This record gives sequence, structure tokens and C-alpha cells, in this order.
Amino acid sequence: MTGQPLDIRSRDNPLVVALKKLAQDSAGYRRQQAVWLEGDHLLAAALQRGVEPDTAVITESAWEQRPDLRALARRCGRVVRLPEALMAAISGLPSPPPIGARLALPAAVRIDPAAATVVLDRLQDAGNVGSILRSAAAFGVGQVLALKGTAALWSPKVLRAGMGAHFGLRLVEGLSVDDLAALQVPLVATSSHAGAALGSVPLPRPCAWVLGHEGQGVQPGVTARCALTLRIPQPGGEESLNVAAAAAVCLYESSLSR
Repeated sequence: MTGQPLDIRSRDNPLVVALKKLAQDSAGYRRQQAVWLEGDHLLAAALQRGVEPDTAVITESAWEQRPDLRALARRCGRVVRLPEALMAAISGLPSPPPIGARLALPAAVRIDPAAATVVLDRLQDAGNVGSILRSAAAFGVGQVLALKGTAALWSPKVLRAGMGAHFGLRLVEGLSVDDLAALQVPLVATSSHAGAALGSVPLPRPCAWVLGHEGQGVQPGVTARCALTLRIPQPGGEESLNVAAAAAVCLYESSLSR
């Protein structure tokens, strides 16, 4: 159990400066090889998966008044206690949470050729990416591969939208189209122009669902690698679904075929 917290009260403290960059710069984690977990939900999700942040950061009032948050903080390598104003300076949120944590960036992993997979092809909206990670974790897909041009998987916005899903997934980013050759499972994409509809044909098991750019869809080089392209029936008449909603529909359909 961690001992007494370290009190910091200066905005110029090197740790505060580093944490602010992690919290407010989407690519900061690549330079520092660490990520910022904002709020008790993300911290608890990491700890539940056996992932221990090296530093917990908690406000003075939370340390005194919130035994639940104090207990979470003490499960990290060390505890830093800050005034509320300093936590607000670190956070990128309008209403900063009373606790956060710094976690060493998980070690890079290789593609698992046989895993049920989601491939993100240049998705740029962090909220969409995080939501897709949540759906992947919820429906038992263990691996997410991000092609170059996709929002940074460990950025603060994607982490918040993922709600802890990161810690249950194998994540590989910065990939080229050619890297997909390592997959031994069939690739499946969606298109509003596809002849076959989702639910009308058997799905390969396992497979890799390909989800494309919000405006441009799946790029031709990736489509050429797909064994199957399906449309999602939309009896309401809309032209297309938001990519995160489409992902949830497809992954749910895959889960039924297991």
C-alpha cells in the first residue's frame, strides 16, 4: 500500500507540466510513453484488469473527504496530492475530476493473426474510435488494428470515450494496408452499395470487421482484401449509419453466430 502522498502546489513542477501535456495533447503519450487516465472510472477499470498506474493524482479535498477515491489512489505506485486549481490546470475538461493517474504506455504488441478483430481505416473522430473500442470489448472482439490516419488510440479523448475498454483489448496502431496481410481471418466490410445484407449470409468465424473513414468509407486497397462486403438494412430509409453505430450492429451480429 502506498504511503503518505507527495504534496505539489506549483504549476511549474515538472510532473504537473508533463501531466498537462499528457491530458491536453492527443499525441503527447507517444512522446512521453505514458498515458493520462482522467477520472475514477478509467483508473478503476485499469486496476480491475491488473494494470497499475505508476502515479495517482488526487485533489486535496478528495483525499480528505472521499475514502473511495483515496483507496483507489493508494493502489497506484505513488500518490500526488494537489489543490483543486492545479488539477484544473492539468485537465483538459471543463469540469475536472478529483482524481487521475499516469500509466506507462503498454508495450507494443504484434498482430494476432487468428484473433477476432476490428480494423479501423483512417477513422478520425476520437469519440467514434472510443465507442468502437467499447463495442469491441463488449462483444468479445479481442483485437483492434488502427491504420495510419486513425485517431490516436491512447489519446485522452479516445480513452474517455472507451470507458476502460482499452485494458481488455489488444491494440496495434500506426499500421499500413500491407500489414493486414498478417491476418489469417477473413476481412469483412460494410457498404451501402453491397448486394448482400447483414443477416442474410453466414458470417465467417472469427473475422476482421473493417470500419472506414467517416466520410470516405473503406479505402480501395483495403476493400480489395475483403472476403465479404455487406450492407446494413435500414428500413427507416436513412442513407447510412454513424460508423460507431454500424460497428455495434456488425459486432453484435457476429456475436450471435458464435
